[in-house]
Amino acid sequence: MRKTGEGVSVSEKERKRDAAETGLRALYRKELADHLSSKRFIIILVLIYATSFASLYGALTAVSESTETIDYLFLTLFTTSGSSIPSFMSFIALLGPFVGLTLGFDAINSERSNGTLNRLVAQPIHRDSIIIGKFLAGTTIIAIMVFTMGIFMGTIGVLSTGLLPQTEEVLRIFVYLIYTCVYIAFWLGLSILFSVVCRHSATSALAVIALWIFFAIFMSLVASIIANAVYPIDDQFGALFNSYNNYTLELNLNRISPYYLYSEAVSTIMNPSVRAVNVVTVSQLDGAISGYLTFGQSLLLVWPHLVGLIALLFAAFICSYIGFMRQEIRSN
Repeated sequence: MRKTGEGVSVSEKERKRDAAETGLRALYRKELADHLSSKRFIIILVLIYATSFASLYGALTAVSESTETIDYLFLTLFTTSGSSIPSFMSFIALLGPFVGLTLGFDAINSERSNGTLNRLVAQPIHRDSIIIGKFLAGTTIIAIMVFTMGIFMGTIGVLSTGLLPQTEEVLRIFVYLIYTCVYIAFWLGLSILFSVVCRHSATSALAVIALWIFFAIFMSLVASIIANAVYPIDDQFGALFNSYNNYTLELNLNRISPYYLYSEAVSTIMNPSVRAVNVVTVSQLDGAISGYLTFGQSLLLVWPHLVGLIALLFAAFICSYIGFMRQEIRSN
């Protein structure tokens, strides 16, 4: 039996790694089965599909009433609002966090309150497999919801319009669904973090809901107040010299919000007519030719947004991971 420099056999390390992977797989399957069989999952699924159908109905109504020729017709099913119904993208940007926080706000503290967390750590599985398994199971549920929802929208769109989407439209919708998965998974990671920090499920739910409301509604107001305080545009002089800096600062502050970051990214991906995501000056517009961006060019504009969302996702999960690993469980 070959030994390593620390005196531990290679076969022993392999056995430990295999045991950790086996424990993680078992916990992952358990959490996945719990989610799929829970009434909470059914309620979320019904809510998401109901809002998807309502937004699709509004988009189809608006498209059918339009007298203009519409380019990228298939994408408009996701981006067009009805007379009184928001677009599908607006629904998901606002309600997507609700899915993530619902799946994770009681991931750890409910186990602790029910006394089952001690039983989990008493099993022959690594302790970190608990929180990793819960996060992976929740992310899988989110991916299933998002992609089945996208397929549902696409199928109804094809049956309603009788048109098949172009290859570029399919690629844009696929990237949009990936952004949506990452966005909702961030809120899952954040809700798991609060479930680790807070001892009661109600407290963690209220905390993550408060953050959700702040980023979705009040962040733009705070960004505007700060930008106007730093670069005032109250008079003609301020409007002349501070408008550019004011808008740039407000834009950068808004991008701290995952809600704004996600909305800006998917609006660019799903609307080929969007040609820039930053401030565009008059000199830059001089001589520019109007038209649509290709899929690759749109992706170049928003890949930093995806990197930012992934960074926020990993930051939320790593904080919850460290917090969980540092907690004393057996005494609870």
